[in-house]
Parts: sequence; C-alpha cells; structure tokens
Amino acid sequence: MAAEAEVLDELHRLRARVPQLTGALAASVDGLVLAHDTPGVEPEGLAALTAAALGVAVRITDAGGRGDLRELLLRGEQGYVATYAAGASAVLTLLAQDRVNVGRLHLEGRRTGTRIGELVDASPRRAADPVAGRAAIKAPADTTGRSPARSLAQTTPPGTEPTTSQTPSRATVRSTMPRRTPGATTARSTPRTAPNTPTTSES
Repeated sequence: MAAEAEVLDELHRLRARVPQLTGALAASVDGLVLAHDTPGVEPEGLAALTAAALGVAVRITDAGGRGDLRELLLRGEQGYVATYAAGASAVLTLLAQDRVNVGRLHLEGRRTGTRIGELVDASPRRAADPVAGRAAIKAPADTTGRSPARSLAQTTPPGTEPTTSQTPSRATVRSTMPRRTPGATTARSTPRTAPNTPTTSES
C-alpha cells in the first residue's frame, strides 16, 4: 500500500509520545498487516487475533444496544491491549505497560487512529491514476472487438502452413469427379454370371 511508510511514521511518533507503549500495529479489519512497530511480538498473529476479537466485540456492542464499536480495551497481568478504529477499513492496536495512564492511552490512540484512517482511506484514490496508466501501457485495449486468440491466429507469418486440415469446398470436389456422358454406361468391376443352362453332351 502507498501509505505504509506514512502509517509507520505515525506509529513511531505515537510510541515517542507515550513511552509506556511496547508495541503498535496498524492492520486491515480482515487481519492483514499494514504497518507495525512491535518488537518481540509476531505482527501477523496479532493482526489476525485482533480481527477475530473485533468480530466478537461488534456482536457484544450490538447485542447490548451500544451502537457501532469504537474501541476495545483488554487488560492482562503485564499490561493493556487496546484497539481503536482507524477509518473505514483499518484498526490500530496498541500494547502498553500496566503503569500506563489509560486516559492518555485513549487520547493518543484515538488521535493516531483518526490520522491513520485518513491515510489508508485516501491511499486508493491517490494511486488510482498511476495504476490505470501502467495498466493502459501494459495491456492496450483492443478496439476491434476481436479476442486475443483470434487476432493471433489472423497474424500468421506468410509461408507458414496452417496446422489444421481444411475440407475442400464443394466446387473443388465437383471438379475432381469424372464427368459422365449421357447414355454411357460404366463397366462394373464384378463380372456378370451367366444363367444356368442345360448342357448336352455330343457323342
């Protein structure tokens, strides 16, 4: 994605502002890593688990009538795992020590999530024109309406014999057949047998 470098810069700045953060990860809502700064933690596994946890959290907020999910906060013995919305298609997951100020964590997490969401949501529109230009250069449109296979078959070099056998036309078949003369009969290949007639022996 074109915004990966900018998203990674946002993660670095966030960790600098909140020293108690031990990791930060931006991922798509379906669990694909966009950018990460998570030393000692596998980013792919964390992104996949975040997507699964979000699915459960969305159901819980919906069942409790709390509206759309905004953030998810988990606390373990060693600290916090917080997940914030980042636009329409991404999330921000933060790992923090147990002594972090939770209010500061939410404040910075929400701000950074908003910024990352703007970068991710704007990235496809920014890259649309260059991608379209490269596609037009690599695969120009065929204005004739012919399929590539048919066009290739019609551009066979001169002197190249076709690989498929062709049936001669009806006019060619007629010209190769012998012309029959009216009243003429053709000899049969099988001789005719004479009828059985009694034979007389001469003394």
